[in-house]
Amino acid sequence: MFDVTHPEVLSAVRRALEEDIGPGDVTSQACVDASLRVSGRFFARQPMVLAGVELLPAIYEARGGVESLKLECASGDQIEPGTCVAAVAGRARTLLECERVALNFLQRLSGVATLARRYVKAVEGTRCRILDTRKTTPGLRRLEKMAAAAGGVTNHRMGLFDAILIKNNHVAAAGGVRQAVERARALGLPVECEARTRAEIEEAIAAGAAHLLLDNMTPGEAREEIRLIAGRATVELSGGITLETVRAYAEAGPDFISVGAITHSAAAMDLNFRLDWTVNA
Repeated sequence: MFDVTHPEVLSAVRRALEEDIGPGDVTSQACVDASLRVSGRFFARQPMVLAGVELLPAIYEARGGVESLKLECASGDQIEPGTCVAAVAGRARTLLECERVALNFLQRLSGVATLARRYVKAVEGTRCRILDTRKTTPGLRRLEKMAAAAGGVTNHRMGLFDAILIKNNHVAAAGGVRQAVERARALGLPVECEARTRAEIEEAIAAGAAHLLLDNMTPGEAREEIRLIAGRATVELSGGITLETVRAYAEAGPDFISVGAITHSAAAMDLNFRLDWTVNA
């Protein structure tokens, strides 16, 4: 689920360490003997869906001095307060200098996974699947989409390069729905097109759009349009859909609901790192 060998992931880890440690952790260098060896554990302090724990080996390997690391849980696990998610032992300075970077990744990614799981559970029993979006933290998209998948959502396109999604500004620039869809179909890829009116829906389908995006409708409006589409294209709903309203939208009959909040508004989860002063030089 977490491809920690991907260059984008390794780059994110490297940049995070460089950002926080820079030329050196002056506090640990001043206070902690270079030869001291200790152990430490990461704990959950609230219920959550864990994500990102697989990054810990890459974080510690980048700094050196770690003798053992055991991951007690995996991304996608539902965990409770007090759960130990990982245990590490080695040079005290390494554990201290990596603490905040490790927690930042775990807290942020677990927040995404936890919110994703809430949306997935909210639509259980319907035919609808939840999608994430491109509304991600710059530079962390791949990791945040991994976290969303750990929470159970289906990843939408990674970027502008791997799928065609015609939005209203594309339609305006191309001169209309039909023109935009016909030009896009020439690439030989499935075409998704945003449609804001019934006329645009019919025009997009007639031009060969296989997937329609209906934005900023009420559940009742969406239900009526989906009834008229009648399976001629798959349907995605989006636009301000919240945990409180997502069930009503799912019951309107779409194939997908895309939710930007999963990545742009997820609250960080509360995890803690504790040193155990049991391993000595």
